[in-house]
Amino acid sequence: MQTNGIHHITAVSAQIGRNADFYTRVLGLRLVKKSVNQDDTSAYHLFYADKIGSPGTDMTFFDWASAPRERRGSDSFAATAFRVPSQDALVWWQARLDAEGIGQTEIETFAGHTVLRFDDPEGQRLMLVDDGGAAYDGEYWADGGVPEAYALRGFYAALIATPRPDQMEQILTRVLNYREVARTPQAIVYATGEGGPGRELWVMEDRSAPANPGAGGVHHVALRVADAEEQAVWRKHLTDLGLGVSEFIDRFWFKSIYFRVSRGLLFEIATDGPGFAVDEHPDALGEKLVLPPFLEERRPQIEAGLKPITVGK
Repeated sequence: MQTNGIHHITAVSAQIGRNADFYTRVLGLRLVKKSVNQDDTSAYHLFYADKIGSPGTDMTFFDWASAPRERRGSDSFAATAFRVPSQDALVWWQARLDAEGIGQTEIETFAGHTVLRFDDPEGQRLMLVDDGGAAYDGEYWADGGVPEAYALRGFYAALIATPRPDQMEQILTRVLNYREVARTPQAIVYATGEGGPGRELWVMEDRSAPANPGAGGVHHVALRVADAEEQAVWRKHLTDLGLGVSEFIDRFWFKSIYFRVSRGLLFEIATDGPGFAVDEHPDALGEKLVLPPFLEERRPQIEAGLKPITVGK
């Protein structure tokens, strides 16, 4: 029993206009869904992905304007690694980020891969990973302003910072059924399925104080399963191991369960479908505020409580 890797990664923004500008204009992702946090309808929930919002390509943000800046530390998701198709793409991104005033590291080796590290305008830690031209089943977003040869192709991995890598090994191998595939100076690499792009979690030792969540930090990482039946098997597996697991939650575009493996690490298991085109035409994804059916009757109040998003501010 294994997941199919990363479904989406959800983070926090306190400057949603700057956030929208960076992830769409600079990184070339498509805003595929503009909605609200279903548990806090005063906040937008924006979803950036490939052309159709394929599972494994979707970085999402909760819009919490009053959130403090994340204090970095251990027991946290310390970085999100996107994949690009070549080292030439990394060189292209160096120039693009320079032109945008975004500082970055030199191209380097991290967790056994050639990467480029940088932060978004709020300090969200990101990496681009050369995937060596590996197979990709998403759909290129031609209107993102990034040539296809250099475009982001979804996730490669998520980086976990922990003071106890030995304990994390037990969680990843016994609970999530990942396996260790490499040990490097920077991180231990764990994989699910065949491994590779989207199917790795990287673990680095960090004995600093635990992180304080906030803007510029990751809220949770969601792992992929095909459907609700597979998700139910996973829920039983997790509860049999003694973990506290949420009930099944219908997010409308996918179904979810949530569980914590530590105070700072929240995981979700999400189904691949039905997808973001279930309530919008594929050509018009993200162009208007979309609410799941159970919130639709509250639309007037919800819209009244939202401030318009001014992209870039």
